[in-house]
Order: sequence, then C-alpha cells, then structure tokens
Amino acid sequence: MSGSAPASELGRLGVRPVRKAVGVRLFWATVWARAYPRIVGALRERSWLFFETVLPLMAVAGYVFVYRTIQAPAEYVGFVIVGGAMTAFWLNVLWSMASQLYWDKDQGNLELYVSCPAPLMAILLGMAVGGLMMASVRAVLILVLGSVLFHVVYSVSSWLLLGLVFVVTMAALYGMGMTFASVFLTAGREAWHINSLLQEPIYLASGLYFPVRALGFWVATLASVVPLTLGLDAMRQLLFSGSPTLGLFTVPVEIALLCILTVVFLVLAYVALSRLEERGRREGRLTERRR
Repeated sequence: MSGSAPASELGRLGVRPVRKAVGVRLFWATVWARAYPRIVGALRERSWLFFETVLPLMAVAGYVFVYRTIQAPAEYVGFVIVGGAMTAFWLNVLWSMASQLYWDKDQGNLELYVSCPAPLMAILLGMAVGGLMMASVRAVLILVLGSVLFHVVYSVSSWLLLGLVFVVTMAALYGMGMTFASVFLTAGREAWHINSLLQEPIYLASGLYFPVRALGFWVATLASVVPLTLGLDAMRQLLFSGSPTLGLFTVPVEIALLCILTVVFLVLAYVALSRLEERGRREGRLTERRR
C-alpha cells in the first residue's frame, strides 16, 4: 500500500491525524515546550527552595539590621525586602536568559534550535516563561518571610497599578535578557565574565536596597536604562503610599518609560536573533570568526 491513508480511514481506525503546527500555533507550541522543562524541573528538585530563598534572605536581613541600627525610617526596611525579592528576577534574566544560548551552544543544543522550524524568539520566550515561574516562587517567599520576620507594613495605593507595573517591568526585563542572549553568544567565553561584571553594579545602579534617587537625579536617570530601576521605584511608591515620596519620577511616567523600554528591547531582540539565525543557516556558524 503506497501513500498515506485518507483521513476518514484513519478516523475509523481510531488514529488521530497529526496537524503540523505553523505560524502562531507553532510559536506558542514552542513557548510551552521550552517552558515545560523548567517548570517541571523546579517542582522535582525542591532543594533549590532552600538555597534560593533562605540564603538570599540572610543578605536582605543584613541591610535591615543596618537600617535599624542607624534608625532609618521604617519604610526603608520595606524597601530592602521588596528589593531582595526583585533580585530573583534580575538573576534569572542574567544567568538563565542572557547566557542561555551560549550554554546551549556548549551543550550542542543550539544547532538544533537554529535548524528547527521554530523561531529563536519563541524558544527564548519559553525559557523566560519557565524561568519567571521559578523566580516568582523565590520572590514571593522572600517577600512573605521578610515581611513577617521584620514586621513590614504596606500601604498599597492601587493594586491595579501595582499589577500593571509588575507586568511591564517583567516584559521589559526579559526583553533585555533576550537581547543580551545574542550579545553573550557572540562574546563567547567572555559571557561568564560579563555576567559576573553586571551582577553587583546593577544592584547598586537599580537601587535594590535603597531609593535610587539617592544616587542623584542624572545618575539615577541613566540607570533607568535597566528596567529593574524604574519598576522597583514605581512599586515602592505604590506599596508605601503613606510615606513621603522618594520616587525618581511619578508612577504614570515610569509606566510609560517601561512600555517604551519593552518595545525597544523586544525589537532589538528580534533583529539580533533573526540575524543570528540567518547567519547560522547560511554560513554554518553562530559567532564571529576569531583570528
């Protein structure tokens, strides 16, 4: 018997015909396929909850005790707790997004990504969704445990705006991670050093443990290129509305800037990944030639 059986005959035999995913369906199927291993893997290896939650909470506690020793306003303790929770997302972007293509290249998976019909943008988005789930668990645990242990009182002015700020901050932050993914891949072995170089300076520039306005208006404005700076500043203004404002800009302005950063980083990521994919299929290489 030559050829494939008609769909009606397959139906009578109880065999469901396989539909080839194309277009939007292929894109979202790829996103889910890459997100699934990270979500399931986190549930199977529960020891990471201790190492990724309790140990970072110790660093947060150190800043809390410093603020209490110098008798800083009570809101500063809340600033530290919120900042400590947001470190989970920055570390996830830096180590699980920006470096992902470089690590996949070393493991031999990147060639499969480029040769398969699924776009690299969908593959990275799936990694972002899976990583976001893991980072959210860590952030929530740090926020809850820190708030209970140090008796932090929140005064939320608008839950709707708070949710909106968080969403656009994550979109811009992971868009930046997608952009860095192609940059780090081109950098080769230097990707590890770039990660280490960016980790601590961003803690300072984004004001993770203090109001970013303390850096001065122009320095803080320059640091706003990192979405974490604006997102954290806006969330603090909304979470501690009863205290005198220490924000860099007003919340609506920061939301608008975050939306702009989201578009910019996603466009840059799309262009960079498209060129990377085209080079890999045309020239058989994914990085620049080394002399």
